Amino acid sequence: MPSSGMGRRDERDFDITPQVLLKAYAVGIFPMAESAEDPGLYWIEPESRGVLPLDQFHLPRRLARTVRAEPFEIRIDSDFAGVIDGCAGGGPERPKTWINARIRKVYGELFALGHCHTVECWQDGRLVGGLYGVRLGGAFFGESMFSTARDASKVALVHLVARLKAGGFRLLDTQFTTEHLKRFGAIDLSRREYQRRLDQALRVEGDFYRLGGATVDELLQLVSHTS
Repeated sequence: MPSSGMGRRDERDFDITPQVLLKAYAVGIFPMAESAEDPGLYWIEPESRGVLPLDQFHLPRRLARTVRAEPFEIRIDSDFAGVIDGCAGGGPERPKTWINARIRKVYGELFALGHCHTVECWQDGRLVGGLYGVRLGGAFFGESMFSTARDASKVALVHLVARLKAGGFRLLDTQFTTEHLKRFGAIDLSRREYQRRLDQALRVEGDFYRLGGATVDELLQLVSHTS
């Protein structure tokens, strides 16, 4: 985990409530842990913030073909515990991540309040990939994703982008950029520019469910820039 921009470490007896967490997101701060076993949390405010501009999302042609083939059943908000378990890892298919018990608890509470969402890929009755993140106004803060089947997390990302575009969202926050995310158009912003875009996004109210039962053709029309 990068140390640049790392803020104050939380004391174990300080309870991060969903309300505190949402206020932190609104000013550009988010929590992370050093490891799954570490009970503490850090408040993170990176100097450089990763975002995936929704109007510049890049959809590789091979992935577009995969999405069109519909290899997965896509479910929304049906198994938060399963998604966060997949993202946390710890099994033979995925090493453990930074998701600790406190992260599970507070994001589970956010989910119950309707501010945390999942996009899930199911195959033969099993959850094989997905992602989760936080919704606030017209901003969506992507937290983590996982995949135990080829392309499952990528397909979940495509469905997320289509859903955010259909729902009038203005910002998809990725926290940091990776080479993987840059393939889809993710960029780095300065802290000041990020806060400017975040403030604009918070002035609108995105509808996470407006996409409804869109066909795969309608979904692919929403996510452009194939190559």
